[in-house]
Amino acid sequence: MVLAELEVFQSRPIAPTRRVALGRCHLPAEPAPGFGGILLGAVVGAFVGQVDPDLHLDLERLTHQVEHGLPIPQPRLRHRFQTDHIGLNRRTHRLVGDGERLDLELDLTPGTSPGPQVLAAVYAAGRLPIEARGPVMRLVRRGLLWRGAPDRHLLEAISGRGAVTGASARYADPEAWALGILGLTGATPERQDVQRRFRELLRLAHPDHGGGQTAAAERIAELTEARRILLVS
Repeated sequence: MVLAELEVFQSRPIAPTRRVALGRCHLPAEPAPGFGGILLGAVVGAFVGQVDPDLHLDLERLTHQVEHGLPIPQPRLRHRFQTDHIGLNRRTHRLVGDGERLDLELDLTPGTSPGPQVLAAVYAAGRLPIEARGPVMRLVRRGLLWRGAPDRHLLEAISGRGAVTGASARYADPEAWALGILGLTGATPERQDVQRRFRELLRLAHPDHGGGQTAAAERIAELTEARRILLVS
């Protein structure tokens, strides 16, 4: 099942000018950052390692300009962003789901230039509603830090979880996910009930209770995120 999709148009390798444009985008970001945010962050992470390091500072600056809706001087990363995609090559990147499992389907066709893929992801984030841009752009900036293969570890780093399993539930209905993690049922509980349950489970998650260091760290991170979701909802 396709959960999010990004269509990128880029110049052909022999073209005298470097251009990039957006095509069809299905980037659900409600509740933010949503599946769309995960895909954009993952696309950035998958290709940024191949971008000239001298351009990385300008790329990070661009994420802030786009997030705040500022005018964007062209070109950026030596590519001009445009709306017309006639004569450009198409690349399509998808986030797909199978039950609780998330996977990336990245278009790695030979001749795929990394710069346009990263730029397209940043510009696509700028098309999202203003209230979603901040959370989505935070995932995009996580992608900027990635230096590894475009595999499941990338998805784990972007989504902020030690494992991608269960990420579908978290982003589709974060409040229900958080209630399940804390073992709370019924309507949204009172703040003091969330805090009390969090402290109880935090004590149980501590390595002194028999869990390994890695498992304990992942459980504590999961509990902390669940508490955050419920206290701001």
